[in-house]
Amino acid sequence: LLSLLPLAAAVVSESESELFLVLLRSPPIFSRTLEPSTLMSHSKLVMGLIFAKQSDPAASFPLLLQMFMFVSLQMEYERQVASVRAQNALEGDFSISQAEMSSRQAMLENASDIKLERFSISAHGKELFVNADLLIVAGRRYGLVGPNGKGKTTLLKHIANRALSIPPNIDVLLCEQEVVADDTPAVQAVLKADTRRLKLLQEEKQLQARLERGEDSVAQRLEKVYEELRVIGAAAAEAKARRILAGLSFTPEMQNRPTKRFSGGWRMRVSLARALFMEPTLLMLDEPTNHLDLNAVIWLNNYLQGWKKTLLIVSHDQSFLDDVCTDIIHLDNQKLYYYRGNYLTFKKMYVQKQKELQKQYDKQEKKLKELKAGGKSTKQAEKQTKDVLTRKQQKGKKKGGQEEESQEATELLKRPKEYTVKFTFPNPPPLSPPILGLHSVHFGYESQKPLFKNVDFGIDMDSRICIVGPNGVGKSTLLLLLTGKLNPKVGFFNQQYADQLNMEEVATEYLMRNFNLPYQDSRKCLGRFGLESHAHTIQISKLSGGQKARVVFAELSCRQPDVLILDEPTNNLDIESIDALSEAINEYKGAVIIVSHDARLITETQCQLWVVEDSTVNQIDGDFDDYKREVLESLGETMVNKVNP
Repeated sequence: LLSLLPLAAAVVSESESELFLVLLRSPPIFSRTLEPSTLMSHSKLVMGLIFAKQSDPAASFPLLLQMFMFVSLQMEYERQVASVRAQNALEGDFSISQAEMSSRQAMLENASDIKLERFSISAHGKELFVNADLLIVAGRRYGLVGPNGKGKTTLLKHIANRALSIPPNIDVLLCEQEVVADDTPAVQAVLKADTRRLKLLQEEKQLQARLERGEDSVAQRLEKVYEELRVIGAAAAEAKARRILAGLSFTPEMQNRPTKRFSGGWRMRVSLARALFMEPTLLMLDEPTNHLDLNAVIWLNNYLQGWKKTLLIVSHDQSFLDDVCTDIIHLDNQKLYYYRGNYLTFKKMYVQKQKELQKQYDKQEKKLKELKAGGKSTKQAEKQTKDVLTRKQQKGKKKGGQEEESQEATELLKRPKEYTVKFTFPNPPPLSPPILGLHSVHFGYESQKPLFKNVDFGIDMDSRICIVGPNGVGKSTLLLLLTGKLNPKVGFFNQQYADQLNMEEVATEYLMRNFNLPYQDSRKCLGRFGLESHAHTIQISKLSGGQKARVVFAELSCRQPDVLILDEPTNNLDIESIDALSEAINEYKGAVIIVSHDARLITETQCQLWVVEDSTVNQIDGDFDDYKREVLESLGETMVNKVNP
């Protein structure tokens, strides 16, 4: 910025030659820090200064101020990117390339949006994004979807770390780490996230003390502090923090409990509460419903529908994406594709798009076949087909007003791939009702308040039941009690069940040993539940959470249970697998009992809702929407009427 001082002096000087001399010298100074595209914009400002100087010297001052602001923003941006890239280079985990730097200038001129063109990201030598485009428009709520393991979380982290070119005036927050376990009460951990408020409150306290000692000179500053606190709504901050914590299932006692007395999952909720409390310009949430109970998901769903700032969510919960999102970003084949509307709208549009791609692919293959039949070699036929595609592409660009040629070679269309998963559970033989029940059961853990008193609960073969209720009322305990009372064979799945697998074995060996299956049959079983073939022979300890869950589901199928009891079965499953699980439950002829925070799974399987409350279990009179309304009303919230985006 010091290099601009001679320019400022020249503008106000009487010497026209001095101005030209400084202008001629300035580009090499800037070139040490700025990109070529930035230098071009700098040149435009320079020309503006020249003409302003010639016509009206006073008119040059706004342009000079604009140059100061422009270069200041650009240098800050370059500093942040260089810092993160240097850190990534040391770690050796990721590499990034951004071919078209000209988009940076556009970002600085319209910094409320994020626009990145043709960026690439690699992780551990694997290409995740190749010449992809990112567009985040301010005030929109985006859902980022795509198969597991393809780079969704990596993209969020690169945005959060500013490893990609994010405008410096956009504050970005990725909620990914639980809060520190210490003596800080949960509500204070949330309030401490607003450092500006804390500094003002501290200054207010100091100024009041000085005023009481007779230092009248601080009165004016104290008035300004009061005004700043009023503007940021400091008086309502604690009420806002407690409202968010209550929505995430924290009781008043829990809100005042030190964070060190919470489990990791609950500290993650505190972290989520901090993020919601801070309201950053861009909030990014990676599977926010994973550690929440159904009541908390209902509240978060409703709360985010009223979110006024920009939101980017990765989630496998279709109902959540449908209600919250105004746009969907689809990660497919290392590119990002954009769809206006919620997840249901995206699915319809994507199916239509795949049909069109299949038609184009079939037409291309037919043309190749005709060329080969006419005596062309495979290479010649492919080249001729590529040339036709290139001409069509260029013609389309001219119609759209794009003169610049594509820097990517036109490739032949690939056969559209359809990602499908099929879950199956073998049907049990008919059993006389009731097949499962608790009768006058009392239960409580040692030195704790009893969870159940005089519970009567029974199911038949055709029962479809979802157990609901606030966190901590005993839903999972009820499932454990049911499994302990069963005479029929029980297929039980919970969030910790994968940890009971033999971690030293590979998945095929595990099924072969436990169920005396031939090798090929064990692979077929694993494949039916969506476990990739290469993962069949990998040690279970090295599998991801989602892959381990698929091994557990395959094991359940092999057990041929009479009753399925599923405790949060959708955690670590992708959207397609959750749909497959819903279909399998609907086709299954035995009884099913579920505890789940996934609204779509509950509604798709047409489960009756049974609520655990007041130390007993009762069937709910109404459907899922009635239960949602009841939960929100109990929190003093109003259900948002969903409007199509």
